[in-house]
Amino acid sequence: MGEVEQQIRQARMEQLRLIAEADRRRLHAVQGARSTQVWLKTLLNIDGQDATTRVRIATATTAPAVGDDAGPGTTAEPTTAALPVTGEALAEGVISLEHARVISRCLSRLPEHAQHRAAEIERLLVETACRQCPRDLAKLADRIRYMIDADGAVADERAQFESRELHYATARDGMLVIKARLDRETGAKFVTALQPLAAPRPESDGVKDPRTVGQRNADGLSTLLDLVLDTDGMPRTGGQKPHLTVTIDYTDLKNQLPVSTNNDGEILAVGGAGMLEGTGQYLSPQTIRRIACDCEVLPMVMGGDSLPLDVGASQRTAPTHIRAALLARDGVCAFPECDHPAGTPQAHHIVHWVDGGPTSVNNMVMLCAHHHRTIHNHHWNIELQRGRPMFTPPANVDPTRTPRPGGKAQPATHHHALRTLTTPPEGRPPEGRPLANTH
Repeated sequence: MGEVEQQIRQARMEQLRLIAEADRRRLHAVQGARSTQVWLKTLLNIDGQDATTRVRIATATTAPAVGDDAGPGTTAEPTTAALPVTGEALAEGVISLEHARVISRCLSRLPEHAQHRAAEIERLLVETACRQCPRDLAKLADRIRYMIDADGAVADERAQFESRELHYATARDGMLVIKARLDRETGAKFVTALQPLAAPRPESDGVKDPRTVGQRNADGLSTLLDLVLDTDGMPRTGGQKPHLTVTIDYTDLKNQLPVSTNNDGEILAVGGAGMLEGTGQYLSPQTIRRIACDCEVLPMVMGGDSLPLDVGASQRTAPTHIRAALLARDGVCAFPECDHPAGTPQAHHIVHWVDGGPTSVNNMVMLCAHHHRTIHNHHWNIELQRGRPMFTPPANVDPTRTPRPGGKAQPATHHHALRTLTTPPEGRPPEGRPLANTH
């Protein structure tokens, strides 16, 4: 494979020589194209940026020989390639075209007072390119830029800041599409905040985190938004913290009617839906029930014309003292073997409050966003045994439906494992030692 890669690179250099010669002879004009780049784009079926890179590297790494035919009415004169060392490395097949692009870009941006060091810098970059990938080489080139031309580097940072942009729009399928270009400082803040929240989950029973990198990043961003919205530092509107508002008919929320179909796949009945304020999009009752597990609920009676008739008092389903108790018992997430990083956990009602379940420690568990979604979507069963949550998986996850201990990972696991040592054969706690206090 290495030999083939070297041959490909050497063949690429031979193509660059031909491109440079074609550019000197202005063969594109004969073909009716306005530039060599435009001609190559069609001839080689490549995109414009790739064509521009090839022409730039070709002209910088090759020089015409004396007596070359430069076209009618012109006389060739001996010249030296702008990047001779880079050309030699390309011809030997020890660096790639992308390496050469990094080197060319670095040298083209040298200030006037550093031009006398161009050959020295080129040699350093080529030697490094033989050992490092283009991405790492670009970091060295960037460092050289800051060392040689500090003023230019500062100007680049200012230009990047002025070029910052972030756009978002709702696609036709209802998903939000985000496109952004961030300056270095803001980009570093984003990566620093997102990386720990988007880390792969630990293996469970030898199974790795099935999420793609893109899915992990999306989940990390969701957790990051939860953290931001849960702080007091956000600007308030009308005296209120920023919040997500969903409006749904109480009957739809309580009944959570599923979509039913016949044998031909035709829809027979459709459950209700709630509307997201701000975007006007809809959410299913199942999703809203998950969101409503831990939120401020504002009861509002609406008339037939959708105008409010009466408004109740806002109440938080997990008051501060209950949340503190749940965190002490469950940690960030009570789900078995969950090792979710520090974030904003969600208080889940074992029996939903809309179904009459109380907002109490004995009817709630703390879950991270991922496992909260798992519990609602895949119908895990949760019950408290001796004050500890036990999770029973659905049959498609575990055909035996064996309960798994939850709570803070190690204490809960140890508690379950040591139970046989603290429980007498007849199942009663030893005299004078209540079982609940043995761990």
